[in-house]
Amino acid sequence: MEQVLDLHIHSPFSRACSKQINLKNIALTCEKKGVNIVATGDFTHPQWFKIIKKGLRETFPGSGLYYSQEYNSQVKFILSTEVSLIYKDKDKVRRVHLVVQAPNLETVTELNQFLGKRYNIKSDGRPILGMKAPEFVHLLFNISPQFLVYPAHIWTPWFSVFGSKSGFNTLEECFQEETGNIYAFETGLSSDPEMNWRISAFDKLTLLSSSDAHSLNNIGREATVINIDGEASYQKIYDIIRYNKKEGENRLLYTLEFYPEEGMYHLDGHRDCNFSCFPAESKNLGNICPVCHKPLVIGVLNRVEELSDRPPGFKPKTALSFKKLIELDKIIKEVYNIRNRQSLKVQKEYDRLISLFGSELNILLKLDLDELKSEVSPLILEGIKKVREGNLEITPGYDGRYGSLKIK
Repeated sequence: MEQVLDLHIHSPFSRACSKQINLKNIALTCEKKGVNIVATGDFTHPQWFKIIKKGLRETFPGSGLYYSQEYNSQVKFILSTEVSLIYKDKDKVRRVHLVVQAPNLETVTELNQFLGKRYNIKSDGRPILGMKAPEFVHLLFNISPQFLVYPAHIWTPWFSVFGSKSGFNTLEECFQEETGNIYAFETGLSSDPEMNWRISAFDKLTLLSSSDAHSLNNIGREATVINIDGEASYQKIYDIIRYNKKEGENRLLYTLEFYPEEGMYHLDGHRDCNFSCFPAESKNLGNICPVCHKPLVIGVLNRVEELSDRPPGFKPKTALSFKKLIELDKIIKEVYNIRNRQSLKVQKEYDRLISLFGSELNILLKLDLDELKSEVSPLILEGIKKVREGNLEITPGYDGRYGSLKIK
């Protein structure tokens, strides 16, 4: 059965995250979006973990997946968190974010007890840990070999394994003797699979896409689609992610992608100077901003080109397909020429369409346009058509500023 997974979101206990995020609202949003399995997010935070233990029940004994007791839904939760490792390595401060999935509540409890004795895990849903990456991975696997741990938004300048400001140039530099326990990586919003195919070292890893949502409406903006035989369980998801590159039958189907140009760190630039540029211009400028004459924030596209060992357009034999999308409320907002996607008019039309057609992903990707035209306004229908075709004008993002998309 085809299942849409969003393995990386946050709770209201993470900085700059919506207070509307709760288990019921997450499940309700996933129903509207068409997401079947979603991360709990932030299981290291004591208050959120208390809510998780009280509000979720296992789908069946030993499944490692959970459902909301408050809201009757088919949406399943997987125990997940993101951690921020900040430490000094080879005279350089490293800032690396990792995603972690856990097989059950017991392993999370043991991990939290260990971390709580040594670090302040109460201050943020994404805890800051003064541990080196291999030390953290070793800790997880000492507790349970069934943990999944992998780099979050792998190219982001400030907080990622390959980030231009604080990262490394190879996975081995970062994870050292624990590199063999890294089975996957998350592309992040500012890169897509085609960009990551240029790195041959990634061929042995499973490429995952997730939303890293800080608010409900961003859930599912990126996701991973897999095929699960029978009833879903943590173990089946674990096996698909870990062993996907070794088995003949591919259970990973495709990923759902943000347009990378819309990501906050796609190009190089300076937000305060309103200046951005492509890597070639950065090189000509010596990576110095022509406005303030300080070093540019080097973005994702530049780092991909710097570390790639393959030309643009290269596609590995084992590469998955992917589909780029723009969220339905953004399309409605654009058609209505409204600045805020949360406006009452946009949300009213969004909810009407979801009630008619089941989910956002059904509307954006699956249903034939002829099936939609009786209930969808011609302008919105044209917007959906143009998004499917990639008929867009994109102003790329840079230095923490999202890019902008305009439907032609």
